[in-house]
Amino acid sequence: MLGILVILWRVEKIVCHSATIRDMNEAVQTDGSWLSEAKKDIDQWAAMMPKNADNQLIDWQWVASLDMERGIGAAATQHIDAIAALRYWRSSETGSSATTAMTGRPAPSLSARQLHDLLKLDLAIRDRLESILAQCNTTFMTDFDRLIASYRLPRALAYANRRLCDEIAILREIGAQMRLWTITQERRERVTVPVLHPYARPADAADAVSVADTANGDRLASDETSASAIRLDDIQDRTAEIVNGRASRRKAAREQERSGRYAMSRANLSGVTSPGGSTLFDDDSVFAAGQASRSEEGRRLADYRKPDWRDAYLPGCDVDNVMGVDIETTGTDPARTYIIDVGFEFMNMMSPRPSDAPAEYRYEQSSYVTGDAYGQARLSFGVTPENAAVGNDLILSLTGIDVRDLAGGPRLFDEWPAAQIGLLQRLEQQPYVAHNARFEHGFFMLNIAGYAESYRAGNITIIDTLPMSRRWDDGSIPDDEHPYGDNTLESYAKRQGALDSSKSERHLGLEDAHIMLVAMKRHLAMLRAEGRGPWGADGRSGLGGKHCGRRW
Repeated sequence: MLGILVILWRVEKIVCHSATIRDMNEAVQTDGSWLSEAKKDIDQWAAMMPKNADNQLIDWQWVASLDMERGIGAAATQHIDAIAALRYWRSSETGSSATTAMTGRPAPSLSARQLHDLLKLDLAIRDRLESILAQCNTTFMTDFDRLIASYRLPRALAYANRRLCDEIAILREIGAQMRLWTITQERRERVTVPVLHPYARPADAADAVSVADTANGDRLASDETSASAIRLDDIQDRTAEIVNGRASRRKAAREQERSGRYAMSRANLSGVTSPGGSTLFDDDSVFAAGQASRSEEGRRLADYRKPDWRDAYLPGCDVDNVMGVDIETTGTDPARTYIIDVGFEFMNMMSPRPSDAPAEYRYEQSSYVTGDAYGQARLSFGVTPENAAVGNDLILSLTGIDVRDLAGGPRLFDEWPAAQIGLLQRLEQQPYVAHNARFEHGFFMLNIAGYAESYRAGNITIIDTLPMSRRWDDGSIPDDEHPYGDNTLESYAKRQGALDSSKSERHLGLEDAHIMLVAMKRHLAMLRAEGRGPWGADGRSGLGGKHCGRRW
């Protein structure tokens, strides 16, 4: 029996390795043909994933019909130059087509009604596509029989979805420039979404638009192109509604499962502890008094210290050589936004720094010193022309990176096979460390050819300094200012002496990776001296970190 298991394990390793190599080889196809090749996996996914994240049947024929190379947006499929339309409206002094009508310059043929319909179609496509993407990770990671060999189809769908989101952003901006609506960013529970509001158009401006529409030969004329005639309710972003709805359903399912276990436990233990029945689950006066005696701070701390899923990312007592990595992106959703900056370096947590490593490295922040770090690298990546055309003021203020300068500069990460392969090879060589590592992991899954396959095969180990802060740093304990704990990278680095109290987190990949590793090494040294953390009673042997185990 053991011999059979060993043979099966070797077969699985060969299959997983072959899938990874295949994805890496296909990534070398720089002409985008891999996007069409990815559709060959649809049958595998259809067999394993009949329903999307909203428990609706997936139309895989519709997925097969998507032209992921040329674009899946309504404007792209209709060969409408959305960038030209946006530039036209921005170039107008007043933002009204009346100016062009008077100057005689030709305007892109895009009426308000067309704009509305394009945006409506794009949002519907995105909602449909993202409901599929949201289910892919769970399906792939729970495919224990390895019926799905590759993750390239979700990567291809995410690639197409990013470009679709760029088109949506441009269409929204065109509408704002046409003074059909204004846009605000509003927080809706778990997510922030753009909200369209009717533009308060002065009477003279409305007349000017009517004149311009007539001059441009618009068949719909003023009645169809006025702001009042454009419905906004069917072109609002439904992301918050969808995401919050899924979260509510997951919560209800968990509560139902806990309730079932609770009822089963009561039934199994009924009458065991005393003739009058078990009091283990009763909210009697003794239990209530005990609860009441606990202070609010005590309850909050007890809840904060409870073990949870993040603990899987904690390092073990034998951790040493690690690679710290941090990425900067144009947003938080890996299926919608781009990686624009990657920084990484290496550090040994216990053994000496390699003697042949260069002595010093000059970071962007002059106050940062090399110390025990080595192998530093900074990689910059671009965005699509559509993404650059809209701009991103939030990312500019946070990182200093202006996406408007990236369109004609470095290549896009999801179009740069050599960068993907090089980063993957480094991520596999030793555990990689990130702060809130699920963020990096999510982007790597949908951007790096071969990463998902390698992770599922157990070749990648992830360590997260956020649960280190949460579990082992008393300075992170919740208070009135930080009711859920103070676990930002900046706060953690300052408490560990890796960042001066007068400085702020730089929000650049390499610089953030550096202060993270310095903080981690200092924290581990203190924990080891005190016999806590990985060296405590509940510590882990080995390297620790999150990785997929083998089935045998």
